[in-house]
Amino acid sequence: MPRQTKTRSVFVCDSCGNESSKWEGRCSSCGEWNTLGEMKVSAKRSATGGWTGSTTAIATPLAEVSTESTPRMVFSSAEVNRVLGGGIVSGSLALVAGDPGIGKSTLLLKLASETGHGTKALYATGEESAAQIKMRSNRMNIQTDGLYVLPATNVDQVIEQAQSLKPSLVIIDSIQTMFDESVSSEPGSVAQIRECTRRLLEHAKSSNIPMILSGHVTKGGDIAGPRIMEHMVDVVLHMEGDPVSAWRLLRAMKNRFGSTNEVGVFEMTSSGLKEVEDPSAAFIAERGTESIGSVVIATLEGTRPLLAEVQALTSASMLPTPRRVSSGMDFNRMLLVCAVLGRRAGVNVGGQDIVVNVTGGLHVSEPASDLGVALTIASSARDVPLSPGLAAVGEVGLSGEVRSVPQLDRRIAEADRLGLNRIIVPARQWDKNAKSKSIEVVPASTIRQALQAALPRA
Repeated sequence: MPRQTKTRSVFVCDSCGNESSKWEGRCSSCGEWNTLGEMKVSAKRSATGGWTGSTTAIATPLAEVSTESTPRMVFSSAEVNRVLGGGIVSGSLALVAGDPGIGKSTLLLKLASETGHGTKALYATGEESAAQIKMRSNRMNIQTDGLYVLPATNVDQVIEQAQSLKPSLVIIDSIQTMFDESVSSEPGSVAQIRECTRRLLEHAKSSNIPMILSGHVTKGGDIAGPRIMEHMVDVVLHMEGDPVSAWRLLRAMKNRFGSTNEVGVFEMTSSGLKEVEDPSAAFIAERGTESIGSVVIATLEGTRPLLAEVQALTSASMLPTPRRVSSGMDFNRMLLVCAVLGRRAGVNVGGQDIVVNVTGGLHVSEPASDLGVALTIASSARDVPLSPGLAAVGEVGLSGEVRSVPQLDRRIAEADRLGLNRIIVPARQWDKNAKSKSIEVVPASTIRQALQAALPRA
């Protein structure tokens, strides 16, 4: 018989997750008051090998480890498969987070309905009733016999149903509503989220069934709960988008089985989320002709080149300190571009309020968008329109130089595919002998040269 020890109690802080052997009025780690809750811990240990299913844990040479028993479940959504790295891996635990109403439950219900013929999927929800799930499925035109709905918040009931049904996929919506009876804290607390995640992770690994958790976010945009939850899961996906826009972006923040640079693009419609097959065309579809302070940038999301429209508006400031507002791009990079424009390109924006926006709810973080932002600010400041067929790509240095960007050829090809007739690129990177099909490539070494090429009438 394996040796067993008695059950003991620990006190876990609901704020930071710190453990204490005794109750204290104030957490010794974070300093919060009345946040320690009791949690019973069973120190029982068995001789089983954990997730391997063997009676004894044995070290195995890495060269002899086979991956044939861990296939991927491929969904019908090419965008989801792209972000996951080709589909969800069997036995993995994924976490999907996002703002309220962004479409997490809609996406997860769609994925749960895409199990293969003759297989089952379990959708456990602690936020909605079975009737509410049915109403959403009718709106999304979901018709399947393999989808089982479980309105429950007890993690033991969820695991029990998963063991009974043996589904090919388990959805938990959401992890903040689940609770473990052995933990005395309220559902949604740090201790409850950590313990429920651990229980579900163990079941996913031991049964080789993939699980997807839905997670809430805080006012600051962070995933609610202990940070250790993000370390425990295999995949962390984040759904984002402008609340007033129909576009939804699915990003991989962590992926043990693929790249974290991919992004999936969806459109929220009356019948659910719809894949956007050509995101570049959708992002620049509403761009006007001869627009002042507007240009197309060629950004890169993982392996996918994306075109997006960047707009800028400048106006004389009525405040002692002019305002700088950035939406869809890094605020510090916008300040860098403004400083370089004033110091190296002779564009006086010191007394101007400046607003920069990336349309469509897209968030651009790479420095390759610097040149496009500089052109839009200069266009607005000088009140001179930019050509509607113009695109720009390049990083702006503090000396006013236009620096190289990765995979320039793919960006140029994407701009050419969508009918743009001119693109400004870093001169040091462009081969004069290279053929660019129908698009005119204009190399620029400095930001002054780029402004002269884009704003000849200024």
